[in-house]
Amino acid sequence: MKTIAVIGGGITGVTTAYALAKRGFAVTLIEKHRYAAMDTSFANGGQLSASNAEVWNHWSTMLKGIKWMLRSDAPLLVNPKPSWHKLSWFAEFIAAIPHYDKNTVETARLAVAARAHLFAWAEEEGIDFDLKKKGILHIYRDKAGFEHAASVSKLLARGGLARRAVTPAEMRAIEPTLAGNYYGGHFTESDATGDIHKFTTGLAAALVRLGVDCRYGQDVQAVGADARGASVTVGSGADAGTTRFDGVVICAGTASRALGAALGDRVNIYPVKGYSITVNLNDAQSQAAAPVVSLLDDATKLVCSRFGADRFRVAGTAEFNGYNRDIRADRIRPLVEWVEQCFPGVSTRSVVPWAGLRPMMPDMLPRVGRGRHPCVFYNTGHGHLGWTLSAVTADMVGGVVAQALAAPARQSVLQPVGA
Repeated sequence: MKTIAVIGGGITGVTTAYALAKRGFAVTLIEKHRYAAMDTSFANGGQLSASNAEVWNHWSTMLKGIKWMLRSDAPLLVNPKPSWHKLSWFAEFIAAIPHYDKNTVETARLAVAARAHLFAWAEEEGIDFDLKKKGILHIYRDKAGFEHAASVSKLLARGGLARRAVTPAEMRAIEPTLAGNYYGGHFTESDATGDIHKFTTGLAAALVRLGVDCRYGQDVQAVGADARGASVTVGSGADAGTTRFDGVVICAGTASRALGAALGDRVNIYPVKGYSITVNLNDAQSQAAAPVVSLLDDATKLVCSRFGADRFRVAGTAEFNGYNRDIRADRIRPLVEWVEQCFPGVSTRSVVPWAGLRPMMPDMLPRVGRGRHPCVFYNTGHGHLGWTLSAVTADMVGGVVAQALAAPARQSVLQPVGA
């Protein structure tokens, strides 16, 4: 039986370990935290959103970023302090703008395919993760945003996703609790929401039942690869230990860039910080006033999801500020104010703030496939769509690993999805 190490215990690492275990590999999951899903997979917006597949590589995104640069509460905030990493990332981001249509279509196609895997795995393993199949409503406050969304809907349709325009009256019918004035909306009935942390921890428990060796609290210090396999070193000094494997899959989020470099691969992930608040709905009035249908507000770049009867999650914003994990009050305040404006009946007395670093590639496509060494593989760089895409990319990389380790080794260069 071939041995495989999966580095990273977030949504991509756990789903990858599951896909490999189902294929008969002896899998070892290595995670630096004490438990699974304690980093970027802890408190995201909750949307399983094929309708949010539009990549950011568009000149309008660049113009908004420049306009908002001096606003601390801006949806997109770029720290102007230069670094080679940031400059190289933005150079590649701009270079990918001509591929905006193609990459949006490909992302939509992947997101639609991901649903079948995720829902099937949850049912097979009996995972309760507050799944709601109520659709996602994108809301627009002006004509320009609404009409741009119509052009995006055409790209999504090419990827196999149906999304329809709705009037303000239809928006009220879809989600009666929504307050405010809007130009119109676009509704995707097939989208869903769920708690990423509950799903990931549930699937991590299934890994144990499948015989996966889950090593938590193990911080990887070094990785290596040669013609005979891969090595992973955890700990330091006298406590350091190195284990050999037939292969290794890097699913380490923002740490994937450094691990890839150690293995001879360039994985230009940048940490894009996002924020969320979890509003505890502690009274009947708040529970009645909170939405059931998930929303995405185009003007503020915020999303919301309802988890069960008593939790409401709001998330969003993009902050290019390096590996900074600080939870800033001036970035959390707009999320609370958005709740108060759009859902005035919801009490914001009990709000839990959070921030996480999205592992984002310049072309907005995840890196799924082989590295330069025949025993090295990647499933990382999903950006803001890790929850949405994880199940399908896990299944894809599982197939790649199975094919590679069953056949004679040959050199391959890391490629993005769809390349």
